[in-house]
Amino acid sequence: MAEDTKAVPRSSWRMLGLVLGTALVVWVGDLLSKEWVLAQMTEGEQRPVLGELLQWHFVRNPGAAFSFAAGSTWIFTILAAAVVVFIATQLRSIRSRLWAVAFGGLLGGTLGNLTDRLTREPGFFVGHVIDFIQVWGFPAIFNVADIFIVSSMIGVVLLVLLNIGLDGVRRTDEPRGDAPARAEADRDATQPLDPEDRP
Repeated sequence: MAEDTKAVPRSSWRMLGLVLGTALVVWVGDLLSKEWVLAQMTEGEQRPVLGELLQWHFVRNPGAAFSFAAGSTWIFTILAAAVVVFIATQLRSIRSRLWAVAFGGLLGGTLGNLTDRLTREPGFFVGHVIDFIQVWGFPAIFNVADIFIVSSMIGVVLLVLLNIGLDGVRRTDEPRGDAPARAEADRDATQPLDPEDRP
């Protein structure tokens, strides 16, 4: 029985809670912001927030994040579902807070847009995503979910580039396990030979 208890360490449960908690906050924030847009604005309407720098601009997006590939709604629904499944398979391996937050943000953002795909017009699986954030100089309108998807992916790339594993350990080119043996060998090589061992 003791072995079963140790199979899932407490750190695993904490990281699982962090992933799911982050995802829930992102998903709820995205959902509430879209419901506010639907209740307060008409499609195509623009409202200045910080002059031309930041505006609310309500559009329905049939494509991927930032309106990419508008004619392939069903493909992005499948991809979003695949991302959710992939993250779910990795949950028990996460021991790092950074990875937990990155995966949580990605999961919440993906679920936010996936919810639109499955529940909004024109129908199940091909629903259009609610976008409303327009920034001056940026070529697309986006939403809260898009922000977390992109920022979380940037975080994942940085963690990979820094060689930080899901367990939070930073890998180097030289395995740590060989370090003591290598140090011992180097120390032996510098020791003077005994008189009888000299050529």
